[in-house]
Amino acid sequence: MKIALMDSGIGLLAAAAAMRRLRPDADLVISSDPDGMPWGPRTPADLTGRALEVARAAAALRPQALIVACNTASVHSLPTLRAELEPGIPVIGTVPAIKPAAARGGRVAIWATPATTGSPYQRGLIRDFAAGVPVTEVPCPGLADAVEHGDAEAVVRAVAAAAELTPPDVTDLVLGCTHYELVEAPIRAALAARTGGAVPVFHGSAEPVAAQALRRVGAHPAPELPRTGTLTVLHSGRPGQLPAAALGYAEGRLLAAAAQVAHAAR
Repeated sequence: MKIALMDSGIGLLAAAAAMRRLRPDADLVISSDPDGMPWGPRTPADLTGRALEVARAAAALRPQALIVACNTASVHSLPTLRAELEPGIPVIGTVPAIKPAAARGGRVAIWATPATTGSPYQRGLIRDFAAGVPVTEVPCPGLADAVEHGDAEAVVRAVAAAAELTPPDVTDLVLGCTHYELVEAPIRAALAARTGGAVPVFHGSAEPVAAQALRRVGAHPAPELPRTGTLTVLHSGRPGQLPAAALGYAEGRLLAAAAQVAHAAR
């Protein structure tokens, strides 16, 4: 089984690592766009063009499914990607986990990029799934870029600024950008300081989207299987390696280690 994941940068690591944990036998293709990143400031049409090229590069390797491991690309490009690739390759988008967060009935905060915060897309999700629940939208300028470049000091600064905008009585935090799932530890620390020690329940998209991809291809989680899955890395369509910044995160190290084990076993 081969599963592809795409993003502008290393935000796809969380979903790729989740897939590796669920199916250690799966061959993974991770396709990013270092030549065109960041995607956030681009116009929807420009972003969709970049996303389509990244998707085509992954599709050329004949995966059984493609995960769009990027909230921004899912917002703007999913219909185009599906029109291009489906039904041959199912395309699974990434949606912020607002529905499960709101279902708990507490106070919800959504951390997202400035472009996503307050967007009709996010407001629509709040309207559809969080009616009657107090929701605070928190823009996180600079956080995704800091994560992408492995800049720990910039991550701490951006996280601290977002925590200051988060209500101290928050019970559930939606991570509305895939990059944010790579830095849960500093986010937890900042929110603990903000709330006086209480840490909200985190709601990410990595595990749900990996599980959804398996369902779409008729497979099931089987974490007990041998770690034989390979890893193929594409940079703007070119074969490459995991970037150095990726190895600064547990998810990147997991993927690298699993790929080495699989290679040694062959």
